[in-house]
Amino acid sequence: MLLKRKIIKMSAAVLSAAFVGLYAAAGYYSSRLPSAVTVGNGGTVKIAGFPELSCACSPVRAVPAAETPPAAEQVTLSLFGAIPVKNIEVRKADPPVLAVGGCPFGIKLLMEGVMVTGLGNVEGENGTLSCPAMEAGIQKGDVIQLVNGTELTSNDQLQELISSSEGKTLELSVEREDCRFTTSLKPVRSRRSGGWKGGMWVRDSIAGIGTMTFFDKKTGAFAGLGHPICDSDTGGIVPVHSGEAVPVEITEIKRGARGIPGELRGKFAFSGSLGTLGDNCRSGIYGVLNEATLAELSADCEELTMAYRQEITEGPAEICTVTTGSAPERYSAEIVKVDLASGSSSKNMVVRITDERLLEASGGIVQGMSGSPIIQNGRLAGAVTHVFVSDPTCGYGIFAENMVQAMDAAA
Repeated sequence: MLLKRKIIKMSAAVLSAAFVGLYAAAGYYSSRLPSAVTVGNGGTVKIAGFPELSCACSPVRAVPAAETPPAAEQVTLSLFGAIPVKNIEVRKADPPVLAVGGCPFGIKLLMEGVMVTGLGNVEGENGTLSCPAMEAGIQKGDVIQLVNGTELTSNDQLQELISSSEGKTLELSVEREDCRFTTSLKPVRSRRSGGWKGGMWVRDSIAGIGTMTFFDKKTGAFAGLGHPICDSDTGGIVPVHSGEAVPVEITEIKRGARGIPGELRGKFAFSGSLGTLGDNCRSGIYGVLNEATLAELSADCEELTMAYRQEITEGPAEICTVTTGSAPERYSAEIVKVDLASGSSSKNMVVRITDERLLEASGGIVQGMSGSPIIQNGRLAGAVTHVFVSDPTCGYGIFAENMVQAMDAAA
């Protein structure tokens, strides 16, 4: 009898520990899973990185004839079909077929207003130091869009308005982190130059090199970079008034090394345009190709179906990029981590370059490769976005799904 009781107690302890372990595992999976996924019409929910998870639909609600069927449904993911892990929303939509990019392009952006990149004191006529911009509540990174109701389009225009103010107060309309406010700036006459000064440095444009990720052959809409273009001084996302994508030829690679990021270097075409740029957001830069460019790229492009985030898994992949000239090549790589819960971030996965040719040429990922398409299992999985400064063979990537959603929103 005593032995039987011991066996029962030991069995209960083992079962208890097993259940605790299973529920702890369920909590782990829940933190790693997205709150919503999209699957193709007629498809089922399968999380590539977690084959041990299965799903069950919530009870189906009868939809009256007058109502529109729901665009999404709730499903419950469970561990081995027994332990509920997470309820997620499932949307139905066939994945788009996109033309793969990989080619570099020059970026020319004119800001929507002027961005304040720094503040400084002005020595007034009486020898006192003051900063009119700081006194007006202006901060580094602010974007000044209007002066006395006049739309700003350049640094020179702001300088002229301040210079001709004769010390009269100017009303500024300023944007800061998606919030707009008005403030008053009272210029100070500089003791040294004799001119009226506002005590700030501003920038109205920016230029650089990036890589096109994909384009739509039907509409000419295209996406690149996979991360926003930010001001080098303020770190803020550059607000775009207008922009142009121009041809560029890669002439040199500054090889990356541990602690020193590399860089693609090239020359912009003196004439010609690929198209317009219109939206700069957290998941990349978006625009529309002109007719000539669209026809040229469409004539010799590869089209791939986009992979939804839950279809991407750790394992072999390829990136498509340029190391010299303008024609992209495929290079072997490996997706070493997939973060399904990262949402709309531009850091959804970690990619390692394994191709000896690319490692020899560039050391791995370098600046300018942002936007290089990531291909896995014959599908467009995403784009390279960042390089690890401590290890240039590795970097972050964004899901192509995030970029497509942003492109559709910008259309």
